[in-house]
Amino acid sequence: MNRRLVLAVIAVALLTTVAGCSAISGGISDEQLDREREYDDLRDGDADVTIAVEDGNLIDGGEFRAVYDLNGTEELSLHRSTLYSDDPLEINGLRYWYPNGTERTGSELEVEQGQSATTIQVPDGNGTIAFSGEAGRKTFSLPVYVEGSYEVRGPENHRTSNFLFGDVSPGDYEREVVDDRERLYWDDLDADSTISLRYYLTRDIPLFLGLIGTVVLIGGIGIGYYYRQIKRLREQREEFGLDVDIDDDSDGGPPGFP
Repeated sequence: MNRRLVLAVIAVALLTTVAGCSAISGGISDEQLDREREYDDLRDGDADVTIAVEDGNLIDGGEFRAVYDLNGTEELSLHRSTLYSDDPLEINGLRYWYPNGTERTGSELEVEQGQSATTIQVPDGNGTIAFSGEAGRKTFSLPVYVEGSYEVRGPENHRTSNFLFGDVSPGDYEREVVDDRERLYWDDLDADSTISLRYYLTRDIPLFLGLIGTVVLIGGIGIGYYYRQIKRLREQREEFGLDVDIDDDSDGGPPGFP
């Protein structure tokens, strides 16, 4: 193999590697960053961070909207942890507000998506930032990116309070229901925490209880029918003079024979 061929093979391999890395961390488009989202309802919250979760459907998962008072934080590193690694958080509808209320869209900020995190540089660490992203279906999980107080608003008509169907982590939170939406409060969360919810529709509980009741009723009817059949068979044997215990087969012979 001549030198030119070797160099060509190496060049192709390098280009393939670079292309693969680019495909993995292709970045977030300006259109995605500037997508229209409504955050006014969350900016009025009392917590440093307010998150609203919306439920999904049978096909698509849910989504969340989050507003952060940065409190001196000038860079956010957004990721989600998997079993083997950290993946960059896919965000959309990015907005930033200076302390005086001036707004900037996502495409006007420094946003870089790497292989393990989406990094956002803000012009003033005392401002407020907001973004949206994907939530699971009946689940939500997000690391604590900024230390402080947190409020999470669950989907409408959903709850986390039943121990069989719901779960909240970390503990030591306060809970209330406002306008049929559950609100969870944490006074102070550190950056090593991850907020995790499992929630359910309020109508799921009576449906589940109704299903259990139906199964028990059908099972009771089946047992009763079986018992009546056994009783009827015994009565028929007695009428024919075969007064034996059909359950006693200790001698190994057929019923009615010594």
